[in-house]
Amino acid sequence: MDDRQFRNAMGKFATGVTVVATEVAGNVHGMTANAFMSVSLNPKLVVISIAEKAQMLEKIKQSKKFSVNILAAKQQELSMIFAGQLKNQQEVPFERIEGIPVLPGAVAQITCEVSAEHVEGDHTLFIGRVTSINLEDSDPLIYFGGKYRSLADE
Repeated sequence: MDDRQFRNAMGKFATGVTVVATEVAGNVHGMTANAFMSVSLNPKLVVISIAEKAQMLEKIKQSKKFSVNILAAKQQELSMIFAGQLKNQQEVPFERIEGIPVLPGAVAQITCEVSAEHVEGDHTLFIGRVTSINLEDSDPLIYFGGKYRSLADE
């Protein structure tokens, strides 16, 4: 199989959209990611997958902390900013939970401390021990087949 076929197959899995954020030397760094999942309930663990070529990789290795912000349907522009799709970026305001930057208005803000790293292929998997969770009552931003989507009412 070729790379395009693999990417097309992975695009058939509908996912939420997240922005992973961290802070190093007083500077907040973020990136859009849909490679996120829960790992364990006890202890509470999640995993994010970061490409070896991503600038975020070294930032998380340095800080040892990160947040996962599950974006709301109305936050598509934020997803595009942190994916590098909007070049005329404006300043994005962050709030903090336990000193870790989070995006206001996200459906969920999950803060984590890195408990393990695993290099697999061209990505590093960071296992995060969840330190706090904040939830909002709004619909999530969805990504499927290379396009942003929203939930349909029943």
